[in-house]
Amino acid sequence: MKQYTDFVFDIDGTLLDTEQTGVLSLMQTIRELIGKEVPYEEAYYFFGVPSSQASSILGYADEARFAAVWEQHYQELMHLVIPFPGVLEVLEDLHATGAGMGIVTSRSRLEIQYDPHLAKLLPFFGTVVCSADSPRPKPFPDPMLTYLERTGARKEATLFLGDTMHDYRCGHDAGCDFALADWRKRGMQGIAAEYRFTDAASLREILGV
Repeated sequence: MKQYTDFVFDIDGTLLDTEQTGVLSLMQTIRELIGKEVPYEEAYYFFGVPSSQASSILGYADEARFAAVWEQHYQELMHLVIPFPGVLEVLEDLHATGAGMGIVTSRSRLEIQYDPHLAKLLPFFGTVVCSADSPRPKPFPDPMLTYLERTGARKEATLFLGDTMHDYRCGHDAGCDFALADWRKRGMQGIAAEYRFTDAASLREILGV
């Protein structure tokens, strides 16, 4: 296993099981604003995508309204969100090694600060890159490049852990290796990741803790 100095995590679908909350709330938003019924797997494509980008792709011009309605429905379904099993303990042990730990997310700073599910996880991370912290969002490499610039970490010694093609492209295009979070065992989904984990044990093996 290659040795890394820095480990950078996506949040949704990687640390927190927010898939149902995110996808179901998006399906409600599309139904309400666009009048279209979208199947779960089609809506899943937008999981982890900034709301403005999703709105644009779906052809809804009022990005601010789209974001507000999606957030409203998301909050209504927050009871479905839980950390993935064993994540807290894995992060504790990784932090104890002194490794660099960061977050790169499409969430806003506000969405991070007021998420009760993240409260126990955030103290482990020294650098958090949010949607407004780089010129372009995922899948562009800008958020990961921002992390590298802020920390001085070397790209070849940094591993990005995420769950979507957007995460993969963001990390790889910045020159970093990628580990695919596949908690629901969907397989590689066409993503040429260096690593894949499906539970806390396989995550530990990748992290070396």
